[in-house]
Amino acid sequence: MKPGQGHAIFTAECSHSFHFHCITSNVKHGNQICPVCRAKWKEVPFQNPASNMPHDQLNQVSPREEGWTTVLRRLPSPQGDATRQISSLYHVTEPAIFDDDEALDQQTSVAHPKNEADHDVINTVEIKTYPEVSAVPKSASHDAFAVLIHLKAPHSGRKQNNDANSTESSPLVENSRASVDLVTVLDVSGSMAGTKLALLKRAMGFVIQNLGPSDRLSVIAFSSTARRIFPLRQMTDTGRQQALQAVNSLVSNGGTNIAEGLRKGAKVFSDRRWKNSVSSIILLSDGQDTYTVNSRPNVGTDYQSLVPNSIHRNNGTGMQIPVHAFGFGSDHDATLMHSISEISGGTFSFIEAEDVIQDAFAQCIGGLLSVVVQELQVEVRCVHPQLQLSSVKAGSYQTSLMANARLATISVGDLYAEEERDFLVTVNVPVDKSSDKTSLLIVKGLYRDPITKEMVALEENSEVRILRSDVGGGELVVSIEVDRQRNRLRAAEAMAEARVAAERGDLSTAVSVLDSCHTALSETVSAKAGDRLCVALSAELKEMQERMANQRVYEQSGRAYVLSGLSSHSWQRATARGDSTDSTSLVQAYQTPSMVDMVTRSQTMVFGAPVPQNKRVLRPAKSFPERQRRQ
Repeated sequence: MKPGQGHAIFTAECSHSFHFHCITSNVKHGNQICPVCRAKWKEVPFQNPASNMPHDQLNQVSPREEGWTTVLRRLPSPQGDATRQISSLYHVTEPAIFDDDEALDQQTSVAHPKNEADHDVINTVEIKTYPEVSAVPKSASHDAFAVLIHLKAPHSGRKQNNDANSTESSPLVENSRASVDLVTVLDVSGSMAGTKLALLKRAMGFVIQNLGPSDRLSVIAFSSTARRIFPLRQMTDTGRQQALQAVNSLVSNGGTNIAEGLRKGAKVFSDRRWKNSVSSIILLSDGQDTYTVNSRPNVGTDYQSLVPNSIHRNNGTGMQIPVHAFGFGSDHDATLMHSISEISGGTFSFIEAEDVIQDAFAQCIGGLLSVVVQELQVEVRCVHPQLQLSSVKAGSYQTSLMANARLATISVGDLYAEEERDFLVTVNVPVDKSSDKTSLLIVKGLYRDPITKEMVALEENSEVRILRSDVGGGELVVSIEVDRQRNRLRAAEAMAEARVAAERGDLSTAVSVLDSCHTALSETVSAKAGDRLCVALSAELKEMQERMANQRVYEQSGRAYVLSGLSSHSWQRATARGDSTDSTSLVQAYQTPSMVDMVTRSQTMVFGAPVPQNKRVLRPAKSFPERQRRQ
């Protein structure tokens, strides 16, 4: 209730507003539907003498209604209490401490390999190294000599459950992967009303149906405040049903308090009594945080305060909970959402076309449900006594270089099944006339197996050697692998530089930076060889130039598109962005087979049920063009 021009105003749960006297008269005559949109109300206003009502149920309307007060009377739901709509998050009750998470049965929460042979196959991280050229003359030194370190995670060992008659709706056979604790933090502010909320509910339905019985889900909804509408529960058949009911009960109203939503999401993790191997937050918002940050996105704004300390990735005592942020539509604060993902170690996706939300969520959970490596640390050590590391290029991954510049470590963290990582280190190769070979580096790795919880050392320590020739022969061929990764880093640097120029309003400089990079890329060895990554990078640079055509276009979609691209390249992990249906105009780098499988599943599901194989028609997914097969 709020006063309006001397009259009390009543705003219904469908968001339409009426003079209080008019609408109570209407309700008194038995009308319980909105006169504007014909929505059936679950709460209706009526009047009672103040003296007859308990004090905590009353709202004083205005001085004019002497001795009268208004109450909202809840109408009984025909479907029972579990499915009733939440007209306001303030009505949701929740405990002070979220220690009511469902207990994990050790047998379902951790999966054990069937035998040792399987274990060996499942847990092998592949490591390869590539020097930029295979030989350097003995009498020559070579500054900033590049060496590429390539890592590839193993298969997940998962099996698809494609039996249409199967009673188990989870597509993943248990005991083949690490179980997940997932908290979804969802914006249900007024701007989410209508189609957006309906699509969000549908996308959440897909997530719920694709979690396994030992995965756990909790749902936080936020608008002006935030509430936990569903506790951390296992996604058994009963758990799924209850989660769907909770999600379907949501209605949209109020402002946007992202910080409060994240605080509640982090609290689910910090208060839980049990813990699955993999933990993550999915954050979705379509608006600007009107409570914690200034309304105008600003590169210089400090967003650290938005993210609870317990989930900061650089906080040594933190829980390591990445926030995968999804900006929904053209009005969200891309700078804020990108910053939240970076601070926590997650990714930022831009859902430009609203109907792509389910595919975007599908890609994300396709990764989360296939984690095969955790806490991966890579160590790079110089071998030759005169050698020093001059740089370690690892994007957003934390690196440390010892004071003597002879040892570097890269904190890689989690890897999804078959996910790849490429890191470029440079060394200063000295003159060496005493030998025909020079050993440059040894690369080692150590990670935790998420299923057995044991630490595993990479079996092969990769040593990098180059030949030393007596005379400088013809020009040596540069490694195409090194060249393509240089191109990726060069493109990412250009995108970051262009973004800084665009944020200060200098769009012509931003476009010029991207165009120069595009031209330079086209002259490289890998681009001339038709390398897929280079083709995709070129297309992305062109797309970004178009989205910086003018200030309006940049504000609407350019900023979000660029930030999502930067997020993808800095983590070397797939993000959703754009709405292009052209398979050559969108970067598909970093998509793993598990992600592709889950997106395909999303595109072939109709109202939660798989379409029979012989009747499948793939609808075009705007953010996920069909993956080109490797030549």
